[in-house]
Amino acid sequence: MGYRVAVVGATGAVGREMLKTLAERDFPVDEIAALASARSVGQEVSFGDKKVLKVQNLEHFDFTGWDIALFSPGASVSAVHGPRAAKAGCIVIDNTSHFRMEPDVPLVVPEVNPDALKKARRGIIANPNCSTIQMVVALKPLHDLFSIRRVVVATYQAVAGAGKEGMDELFAQSRASFVGDPLKAEQFTKQIAFNCIPHIDRFMDDGATKEEWKMAVETRKILDPDISVFATCVRVPVFIGHAEAVTVEFEEPVDLERARDVLREAPGVILHDQREDGGYVTQIDCVGEDATYVSRLRIDPTVPNGLAFWCVADNLRKGAALNAVQIAEAMIALDLIGRKAA
Repeated sequence: MGYRVAVVGATGAVGREMLKTLAERDFPVDEIAALASARSVGQEVSFGDKKVLKVQNLEHFDFTGWDIALFSPGASVSAVHGPRAAKAGCIVIDNTSHFRMEPDVPLVVPEVNPDALKKARRGIIANPNCSTIQMVVALKPLHDLFSIRRVVVATYQAVAGAGKEGMDELFAQSRASFVGDPLKAEQFTKQIAFNCIPHIDRFMDDGATKEEWKMAVETRKILDPDISVFATCVRVPVFIGHAEAVTVEFEEPVDLERARDVLREAPGVILHDQREDGGYVTQIDCVGEDATYVSRLRIDPTVPNGLAFWCVADNLRKGAALNAVQIAEAMIALDLIGRKAA
């Protein structure tokens, strides 16, 4: 006996990855529905190696009797249909930014704060921002050991974070640059091919971008409200995989070997830190992988109790689809989804 699962935004990059992840992890699915906007109705999406789903219209879909809905359709769509699904008794796990900072909606990374799932009184759980997820997975064991005071992070974020359109633009611009065609910037504010753009999401009054703000407030909500976070978020010409250079200041003195030991044992983390050519993980290495990889671990002598590291993760998997599926798995393990398909 499995669960009735709906994937909302099933034709997008994250929605397709959700379907793929559910199949790969043998999630106990009894029935599955692929939902999207009216313009996608009738399209086909794969679920596993053999099953093909016809996309249904989200606007007309009745969530009554469905157990879990994984949402990744865009914030404005989730704002309308997430509460509608939850009201029908369906647990909503939303990958958009809409619900993340609402006080009565848990913001969850299962390796970090699974107990927050018990507070999902509205029937909605929020998936954090992709760049936040991989960082807090790496920070959690270090925080437990040394107590984090401050984090400074620079991100190197793949164009997949901007969806299929962002990936298409990087491909088109790269090709155009080789054949001498004019380059068009439509999805990004400047040329992304062979370039880095220190601008993700809109600018705020203090000069930070919304992406940088998200990393700060989400880390505090997930990990500890007393942690200070300063982020610089950069879009780079990589298709899939986010990287981050993280510097942390702790309350307690840092022992490098203890830090190594705790990261080796941490759930969701793989430590690959060899001080030699190629002894670190890069974005292209993490594509299709579930882990957050930590490399370049070293003491930062410029601040008291400082530690620096490099981390990478597949932003479509751990940064989005995998984390959402893991939330559903954790809710089942905690007996928080009681209704199964008949």
